[in-house]
Amino acid sequence: MSYLTESLKIEILMIIGYGDRARTQCEVVRLFRETHPDLPPLNQGTISKIEAQYREMGHVRKVPSKRQAVVDDDTKLNLLLALEENPITPARQLARDISDKAWPHPYEYLK
Repeated sequence: MSYLTESLKIEILMIIGYGDRARTQCEVVRLFRETHPDLPPLNQGTISKIEAQYREMGHVRKVPSKRQAVVDDDTKLNLLLALEENPITPARQLARDISDKAWPHPYEYLK
């Protein structure tokens, strides 16, 4: 699905239609193949993912994923000890004191 640009996804949504005039996924796949024979063929799963994303988010732009910070057990322990010593320490100061890995919000790592 990575080869589908935003404009192609919008075109797929237009082919799907809405209300009484909505087409089935099989019809959408067939019409898209007729319109764009040079592109790799779509399957019904791709159509349903595009439609679900549009219904959920209201757009079909690529959404950047949130990067998870990797924090080891020692850093978590140091963070807990620092919070136990002084519970009103600002999060930024804790992050600077403990590690750059614990930035942007060290309280997230207490889970």
